[in-house]
Amino acid sequence: MTILLAILTGVLLIVVISLAVKLNKRSRQLAYIHQKLGGILEEGTYERLLVFSSDAQIRLLLGDINELLDYAHRTGARYANQEKEIRNMLSNISHDLKTPLTVVMGYSETLLHSSSLTDQEREGMISKIQDKAQEVLRLIHSFFDLAKLESGDTELALTRVNLSELCRLKMLSFYEMLTNRGLQVELSIPEGDLFVTGSEDALDRVLDNLITNAMRYGADGKVLGLMLEQKNNGEVMLQIWDRGKGIPEREQDRVFERMYTLEDSRNRLYHGSGLGLTITKRLVERMGGSIELRSVPYERTSFKISLKSR
Repeated sequence: MTILLAILTGVLLIVVISLAVKLNKRSRQLAYIHQKLGGILEEGTYERLLVFSSDAQIRLLLGDINELLDYAHRTGARYANQEKEIRNMLSNISHDLKTPLTVVMGYSETLLHSSSLTDQEREGMISKIQDKAQEVLRLIHSFFDLAKLESGDTELALTRVNLSELCRLKMLSFYEMLTNRGLQVELSIPEGDLFVTGSEDALDRVLDNLITNAMRYGADGKVLGLMLEQKNNGEVMLQIWDRGKGIPEREQDRVFERMYTLEDSRNRLYHGSGLGLTITKRLVERMGGSIELRSVPYERTSFKISLKSR
């Protein structure tokens, strides 16, 4: 009986010592984790915690902490990028508003203070003031349209839209302007009408933006094309293309970014605001579609839109 009691006491003592060692080790590991995590948060490095432990619960805790750190890192990067975009946006809008408003002020002062102007000169200046005021108005409307799209406040009523007919009418409305600029028009639209799920107003604006973009920045290629086709996957593809100077490969991934501009960029639809292609992309996405750019300078630059057929 005494021997059995001694054995049990010894086993119990071993268990207690083992538990104490394990708890002490866990305590040291938790203290280390606390210390490292405090340093990471203070310095903002978002590095991962590396602790080698055989304790399953410690490993689970480390996994959760590292996921949170990764999420915080990604969120911080997105926030920093948004701050940069906002600064660029304010700079661009300030510049784009200042330029036409300076012209307006200059002509207005001339009209007010110069008594020697002829009626023809006055009419010319008033016409230029009107043009510049419209330019400012377009820029402001574009900015607020983008803001509403990104905030989700604008609901697009999606219906069955005859994209074939819409494309024909849109190219017809641009035809005289295109030919006056020496641009050859190439249309490829199937005889049978193609219908998509979308918003007619949104699609009308998308076509306006892309055709204007190609006309302004692809005119040196002397050709502007529109192609519409039914894909095997049930989608309809709309393509606006030209053979102009194109977009450098290093810039192609960025042309749809909000407020992104570049000195010789094609995406400056509103005189440098960088809003046109961003609005186009947002509208296409709100209709459940996608848009991509492919550009080989002086060979073919195309914007391809895929929409669900209906």
